[in-house]
Amino acid sequence: MQTLPINSKTLDSLQTILNQAGYTIRYEKGNFNTGFCLLENTKTMVINKFSTLDAKINALATLIQNTEINQEVISDDKLKKVLLNLQQTKLQL
Repeated sequence: MQTLPINSKTLDSLQTILNQAGYTIRYEKGNFNTGFCLLENTKTMVINKFSTLDAKINALATLIQNTEINQEVISDDKLKKVLLNLQQTKLQL
């Protein structure tokens, strides 16, 4: 299994995939420790802004893995490859 590099470029790539799929990502402070929550009946993801970079990347990758995202909505071939890899694998958390 290929692991994701833990850096800001990876975070940006995952955010772009979700944005192009129609999701809004907000970084907020809150009383949740799990890293993120998906607001009910919306495509809005709230991530704890105090989470580590690793936790933020894992949260976004988990959402991508558990969401049906059509590759056709992704405009960049590199991002399509990232999406395909995430859809075919499960993260080891």
